[in-house]
Amino acid sequence: MYYGKRRWYRMAQYKISMAAARVNANLTQEDVAKAMKLNKSTIISWERGRITPKPAQFRMYCEIVGAPEDIIILPKK
Repeated sequence: MYYGKRRWYRMAQYKISMAAARVNANLTQEDVAKAMKLNKSTIISWERGRITPKPAQFRMYCEIVGAPEDIIILPKK
């Protein structure tokens, strides 16, 4: 699931969406929702920018998808 810091180090100059980070980790919205003990609809809402995750939730999301927080762009409402 986790690609390691080296891969992301090379990509640090780029920013990606929450959904792209999840897809790069070969995870579905359902996988992330189960890992976070949330509804799939919550993950969908975050990725589409309907709602913003709390800082602790965002950190957990990043850990699950194996991406540093500073390369993920939060969608705008």
